[in-house]
Amino acid sequence: YQRRVRGKIKRMAINQQAMSVANYQHATTSNLQLNEPIPIPKIQNVVSTAELGCALNLQTIASRAKNAEYNPKRFAAVILRIRSPKTTALVFSSGKMVCTGAKSEDDSRNAAEKYARMLDQLGNKSQMKNFKVQNVVASVVVNFSIRLEQLAYSENVYCHYEPELFPGLVYRMTNPKVVLLIFVSGKIVLTGAKSDSDIQEAFKNIYPKLVSHRKEGIKN
Repeated sequence: YQRRVRGKIKRMAINQQAMSVANYQHATTSNLQLNEPIPIPKIQNVVSTAELGCALNLQTIASRAKNAEYNPKRFAAVILRIRSPKTTALVFSSGKMVCTGAKSEDDSRNAAEKYARMLDQLGNKSQMKNFKVQNVVASVVVNFSIRLEQLAYSENVYCHYEPELFPGLVYRMTNPKVVLLIFVSGKIVLTGAKSDSDIQEAFKNIYPKLVSHRKEGIKN
């Protein structure tokens, strides 16, 4: 009987200790989130595609358009650039176009429309159709270092971490469908999103996990 009582007391002590640790971790996370503003990811690149509705003579475009590059032996598209919004377009003879370098979805659409007008002025009767954002890339830095090994262990279903091959942890979020590259320094790169709202939602989802696996102390 005394042995059973001692066992029960021991189990109660272990449970109380576990609850204390959990409460401490929760309090630490809550205080950090309350005392420190949550950073906002900044879009670094928007990749979009569109159709121009006609076949194109790339050699003619390259000879007549400003800031155009065309080397068919190296790449089967003419490269166009504009300064506002600062972007680059890859234009194919089929009439398909890829636009990169924009810092927002609106800028990407505006740039695609400008390229379409530019080609139309060169006599191609082009008109932008089926515009679609294919990829949004953003980055953000949190004010603490991250224990990547612990994060990889606790979120192993979503994580891939091989520091011998790549210094960052790859976190494949399913909802929204975004890939996050997480570095021990606290830098996070978000890619694969279809919109800025996906970027913001993905970071909002991952932030509490980053806080719970933060290294002690604040970065300088």
